[in-house]
Amino acid sequence: MNTGLQGRLEAGFNPFDLEDEASYARWRDWKLEHAPSRLEDVVVEIRDPRALTDAEYGKVLELCRCSNMAVLAGPELDGGKDIPRRLGERFGLRRLDHNWLADDDAITSLTVNPEGDHPDYIPYTNRPIQWHTDGYYNAPDRQIHALLLYCVRPAAEGGENTLLDPDLAYILLRDEDPELVRGLMLPDAMTIPARESADGVARPARPGPVFSTHPPSGCLHMRYTARTRSIEWKDDPAVQEAVTLLDNILHSSLPYILRGKLQAGWALVSNNVLHDRAGFRDPEGAPGRLLYRARYYDRIQGTFLADLFPA
Repeated sequence: MNTGLQGRLEAGFNPFDLEDEASYARWRDWKLEHAPSRLEDVVVEIRDPRALTDAEYGKVLELCRCSNMAVLAGPELDGGKDIPRRLGERFGLRRLDHNWLADDDAITSLTVNPEGDHPDYIPYTNRPIQWHTDGYYNAPDRQIHALLLYCVRPAAEGGENTLLDPDLAYILLRDEDPELVRGLMLPDAMTIPARESADGVARPARPGPVFSTHPPSGCLHMRYTARTRSIEWKDDPAVQEAVTLLDNILHSSLPYILRGKLQAGWALVSNNVLHDRAGFRDPEGAPGRLLYRARYYDRIQGTFLADLFPA
């Protein structure tokens, strides 16, 4: 497969054009042939996340091409944020999102934090987090296309993640009825209302599609949250039906839905896949769960559509 960013795509190949059934059928068959059915299918054992061997890198890249994600099972290391930063750079991820409440270096420390505004946001608590892709409230020019999580300390109890490749969610919806996908591609299918602060509007309302294409790569991009508060779905029959079906899919026992828990020294490298997080508990007085999260405007290098279906 072509690993360059400037690879040429087969002429006329667009699996996300609802009128192009031939391209979709070919892409769909390829995706389903390579779809994982358990977490172990996407796990790669590594020796040092800061310096992947060529063989380790190749295995991770191939999984990210096929499944949009890989879990790297490495040793416990005392390397701080240098580990996720260097790991991201190895896959061409450099444009970090400086999101609200992120650390100054834009790599977020996900841990229970009772200070300031943190308790108002579930990622900084031990409460469960519903299905979502990261950055669904971001502006159109700041969409998150890659997500990296590095586990320093897992929770003593709970904290498991559930993962689903967005491409497979798209396939399940389109196979049911292409009009459901068409509804979720509307420019105002899902709106995140404005966030207010004491000083006024801290973030304007963010309307946008659920499914779109990432222009540089030609790949599918998904923007989604299963939250039921502070969200507005378009009053459109296709959108409403699609949201219901998608919720049923995410709460089903389909083999494409992967479940597991990152251990100390493990990392998730992904093209911003769908995920949730179970609630968790840590012993009082002991160091609690800590993961580093890096969000990127880039997509993983080598996972463009032209890398999968080169001319």
